[in-house]
Amino acid sequence: MARRWGGWLLCAVAMTVLAGCASAPDASRGHFVARAVKVEGRTAHYQVFVPRAAATDVGALPVVLFLHGSGERGRDGRRQTKAGLGPYLRSHADRFPALVVLPQTPAGEEWSGANNRIALAALDATLAEFGADPQRQYLTGMSMGGYGSWNIALDNPQRFAAIVPVCGAVLAPRAVRPTLFVEDVAQEADPYAAIAKRLKHVPIWMFHGALDDVVPPEDDRRLKAAFAQAGADDVRYTEYPGGNHNAWDATYADAAMWDWLFAQKR
Repeated sequence: MARRWGGWLLCAVAMTVLAGCASAPDASRGHFVARAVKVEGRTAHYQVFVPRAAATDVGALPVVLFLHGSGERGRDGRRQTKAGLGPYLRSHADRFPALVVLPQTPAGEEWSGANNRIALAALDATLAEFGADPQRQYLTGMSMGGYGSWNIALDNPQRFAAIVPVCGAVLAPRAVRPTLFVEDVAQEADPYAAIAKRLKHVPIWMFHGALDDVVPPEDDRRLKAAFAQAGADDVRYTEYPGGNHNAWDATYADAAMWDWLFAQKR
């Protein structure tokens, strides 16, 4: 079922910008700043990683939208930096070249509906505040965020230069988590073919652990086959033979992935 954002952007125009910390950040390293956005009457806190390059005259920077997994949900505005891409950014703060937007979903919620609109509002606010390059917007997410990457990409097929879903899937992985699925294609007879048809012109690189017992890799395997059948331009799939659910550490530590990602441009 297709969703329409309608006039959500009008609701996001009045944005609250908060200082990231009381002391000035070290200009020689990238750093996180705290921000908030108000959408549809709801104020949501998020983080922006500002790279060292932002302090130099290098022109418009690329920007990555990162969607966290289930364990980072909450309202503190910080937990989403503690797993996945956040730790990688901290350990590479002196050389990571892009802005990163890290929104957060409340406990018990998924990357869908209003949460996706908030994520995009945070991305828009970052583009405006830091003068990011609109032709180099990238989307990645892990686990629950991998599902969210598909949901947001399907609703915005012309926006992102590339997407990197990590240990995500299409259908609910377990009976205890029936709300975790790709909503846009839930009513399709073949949801994998539907995703491939709609996103075959978007560069995509999927990652998964072969031994994942939380979100099994079968959906990503079926997606790769569907994209191949659809004649996709550039869709890749890496499966770690000995990997379980935590495919994100290896993925975000993969220099080849980042080289490929930042080479993509709308």
